Amino acid sequence: MDIDVRLRMFTWFADVSGAVAVSRMGPEDISRARARRMSHNVVTSRVFGPMPRGVFVTDRVADTDAGPIPVRLYRPHTARALPLVVNFHGGGGTLGNLDQSDWLCAHVASRVGALVVSVDYRLAPEFRYPAGREDGYAAVTWVARHAAALGARTDRLAVMGDSAGGNLAAVVCLLAREAGPVIDAQVLLYPVLDLTFTRPSVERFATGPVLTRADMEVFRTHYLGEDGDPTDPLCSPLFAPDVADLPPALVVTAAVDPLHDDGADYVTRLGAAGVPVKHTDHARAVHGFLSFPGVCRASAAALDDVCAELTGRLA
Repeated sequence: MDIDVRLRMFTWFADVSGAVAVSRMGPEDISRARARRMSHNVVTSRVFGPMPRGVFVTDRVADTDAGPIPVRLYRPHTARALPLVVNFHGGGGTLGNLDQSDWLCAHVASRVGALVVSVDYRLAPEFRYPAGREDGYAAVTWVARHAAALGARTDRLAVMGDSAGGNLAAVVCLLAREAGPVIDAQVLLYPVLDLTFTRPSVERFATGPVLTRADMEVFRTHYLGEDGDPTDPLCSPLFAPDVADLPPALVVTAAVDPLHDDGADYVTRLGAAGVPVKHTDHARAVHGFLSFPGVCRASAAALDDVCAELTGRLA
């Protein structure tokens, strides 16, 4: 497997420990994984990345059309009105919390000069599809509606997400195209965009590392239930009949990832529909690599691409 030695050791440990293997988790294990909080110290910073200086982090509850949703705000030290970036964390729609996006969101806030709002959307199996989708869209409309009160610009808004969060970001763009608000950019980080799991990379990397086909199938069952339709475009955007007039996109993929072809194929579809799209594919990276920048060299380059794209689109 053509990945760095450090990354190979890290993924081996993750696979052996089962820390992210939902296929080996019962309900109590899922609850414990969700409740796990990450402190920022010398040890964790070596793996998950240090937080930048000068970014103020605040937790609050957004009173949205879908009900109260916890959000985390990352604000750089500046007096000017800021563009907005709404972030959705990964975790297969079942795992994950706001902590895991701290490094990415704080660095985007610092380097782009943006107010980043990370969304703690409802998770399955307690809240199945379309709960997460509804929270995602409600959070974006809330942010757009309250931009001025948040000290942000009302005319510059982007969405961003990794893995299942990338799915939500893409779906929110489909919904916003029809009903608003205007979204100026979408950043999709190794997104899952086809819940039928029929693309070649799913079989090529069925045993991982990090994410396996068995995990993906458990995530799908939790998210959709036994009778859900994986071809519904609002859970599988690659089945959308029309992807024209969507926001300009940056799609970041990892070559050693069962979801690689989801992102690559969406790039092809967006480009064919006339949507401005950029694709960066990291040859020696694995699924989720932006979550552990201390052990994956590709993380720094991917962050550069994300910040450059958002800076250009939100200027």
